[in-house]
Amino acid sequence: MDKKGQGISINVIIVAVIALVVLVVLVAIFTGRIAIFQRGVGDVNERLTSLKVQYGDCHPTLTQEIAFKAEFAKADSTAARQAVEDTLMAEINRCKFSSDKSGCEAAGCKWS
Repeated sequence: MDKKGQGISINVIIVAVIALVVLVVLVAIFTGRIAIFQRGVGDVNERLTSLKVQYGDCHPTLTQEIAFKAEFAKADSTAARQAVEDTLMAEINRCKFSSDKSGCEAAGCKWS
């Protein structure tokens, strides 16, 4: 009796090994990039939280906070980040001058 072996061909094995290597390389690349992204997002959120401590009843809007996050994340130097922080701090101080809800909203701020 002449029986052929029941198994997978060498071509399938080679393709599977190559696919596995490519998958491992992609995982290594993306996990490194995601870690960098998370570190940057953590810095932005941490800085915004520390600025929010200074909020009063009248404070910048959500749109202004989102703009701060975007600009802070794009800033490529300490001086640029400081300029973005100064801009939000100026908004916080401007909003603090409103002592009632109508004045706050008229100034383009949010009342809480």
